[in-house]
Amino acid sequence: MVNIAKFISSLMTLSMVIIPSVGIAQEYEKLDPPRTLTVEQAKVAAANYKKYCVLCHGEDRQGHVNDHAPSLKSKSLFESGVPHAILRPLSFGREGTAMGGYLDEVGGPMTLDEVWNLTYWLFEKSGVERVKLSTEAVLGDVKRGGEVYQKECAECHGKNGEGITAPALGNQSALAHNTDEFIRYAIRHGRQDTPMPAFEKKLSAADIDNVTAFLRSRGKNWTMKKNVLRELPTPEQYIINPKGKSPKFTLADDMYVSSEDLYKALKAKNKMVLLDTRVTSVWQTAHIEGAIPLPYYADLEATVKDIPKDVQIVAYCSCPRAAADSVIVQLREMGYTKTATLYEGIFGWMNFGYPVMHGDIREE
Repeated sequence: MVNIAKFISSLMTLSMVIIPSVGIAQEYEKLDPPRTLTVEQAKVAAANYKKYCVLCHGEDRQGHVNDHAPSLKSKSLFESGVPHAILRPLSFGREGTAMGGYLDEVGGPMTLDEVWNLTYWLFEKSGVERVKLSTEAVLGDVKRGGEVYQKECAECHGKNGEGITAPALGNQSALAHNTDEFIRYAIRHGRQDTPMPAFEKKLSAADIDNVTAFLRSRGKNWTMKKNVLRELPTPEQYIINPKGKSPKFTLADDMYVSSEDLYKALKAKNKMVLLDTRVTSVWQTAHIEGAIPLPYYADLEATVKDIPKDVQIVAYCSCPRAAADSVIVQLREMGYTKTATLYEGIFGWMNFGYPVMHGDIREE
């Protein structure tokens, strides 16, 4: 007769062996490195990083210098994200965030080759090995995942995934571009050298799947759209209301004008110049009417040579002030004294309900 107690005991022992416990991470197959950059390609990529990325992501790629821009040196990001999870936001931006698209096809300053090379340069600087991620859907309990998300994630990522001190997880372009396994890998392993912890020892494997499924569910009904690029303004269009009076702003900290005061000046048809200091691709998507694109990385002297120094200049960005402040400081050093930064940035402007001009959009 079979000894029932021994049989049950053997089953329990076997279950302990084959059922992974909380904290045991899935093993991932390693991938060969992507192509290696030439010395010249790496040199150009490093210069492009310094020109376009340092303002928000930092000199050492540490992130969170401005607008909670993520770390670009985190081990888990580059293990799991090269090339496409890095290439796509760099190329096309993150809609609804301060991250614009830097690919020339969407109005940015970089060619496709330059975007690819910057992606590979960032990977080489990270010094990690790539892992192979599944492209299969991660199945989980969406309702349970939502409950875990609110408990463990909402404080930093926002109740609705809008991002507070961490990236927006409800961002539709991010959800469209990233696979389920990329999301799950980030939850499991965290983002090193950032406040994002690894949850593989805190949450069960099932709850990590549940949160992944919950985040994926936020991306339903996503329709890819493409901007039809506008013609850029010419110098004779730089000054708004050229026959109007100059606005009389009272600047906070001798630097900042409020959205309310700027809106009143525009309604009064005051004479001024509006500078959109974001990457030009997001000017194409939405900008304050009359604003000219002057990205923070542009050749300032070449652009403003057609702007007289007796005209009020207001600059804005979306982070909400870092890029605009950088431009205004340079303008003041060049002798432009009637200058100001829009304090709330364009997202604050829009949140107050003030109007913007949208680019022409067509569905793909």
